[in-house]
Amino acid sequence: MATPHVRHQLHLHRAQVGTWGWLVLLGLLLAAGPALAQRKRSDAIDRTKKGRIKGITVENLANYNQRFYRPGLSIAPSFSRFFIEQSDTYIQNIQQGRGVTANALISPGLGVYFTNDIRLGGPSTPFHLRFVPGLSFMTRRIEYQGGGQPDTLRTQEVATTQLELPLLLKYQSQRRRNTRMYMIAGIKPSYAVTQRQNTPEINQLRVTRTDVLLEYGFGFDLFYPYFKFGPELRFSHGLRNILDPQNNRYSSALQSLRTNTVTLYLNIE
Repeated sequence: MATPHVRHQLHLHRAQVGTWGWLVLLGLLLAAGPALAQRKRSDAIDRTKKGRIKGITVENLANYNQRFYRPGLSIAPSFSRFFIEQSDTYIQNIQQGRGVTANALISPGLGVYFTNDIRLGGPSTPFHLRFVPGLSFMTRRIEYQGGGQPDTLRTQEVATTQLELPLLLKYQSQRRRNTRMYMIAGIKPSYAVTQRQNTPEINQLRVTRTDVLLEYGFGFDLFYPYFKFGPELRFSHGLRNILDPQNNRYSSALQSLRTNTVTLYLNIE
């Protein structure tokens, strides 16, 4: 049996579908191709395999970059320790068998800051200036061992309330929907408002009230419908020797003390 031609099965004849008809059909297929592909790509992003909508991304705080000044609040847990340099007296005492060894211990702290973010240029500039004044409650400790009794341990605590005035330059990346990364660096002057010594006869180690620290770090901006949340990790290194020399064996064993701090800032703007 002869197999009928497909044109005869569909009742398509050359007189009915001419050259122009085939060109129109081909043009419709070419035009519909990108549209179908775009629809498929959109469904793959916004819908599940069963066709249910799983989410629509909305750009929160769309006019945020238009603001010249942005205030905020920061809560900052931290971990701090002294960077110690031993003195010549310490080396001589060690050689004579009557010195004490000093080891810095890591101690937690907490700070509260007010964030002031100023845009340096137009809305598309990546540079911002940040002034972040606040108070930090810190306790730094040094553990001493020796002094004629090798098994004797004595801890000296330096507990202070610091008024901190960081001035920082922020460089931020382009925003991708509701996230953005940035780097930050600058100088942080610090002043000890109080030094707490509950037992002065035991805690004899003291530090000066003023300090200057180099700060740098990185963070992320996460945009929500009504606010921006920015977790930020920052490292601080003291530039000044803050040791207050006293006439006791704890101070004489040291040549200098500098502060090293790692702080996690939780910024809300």
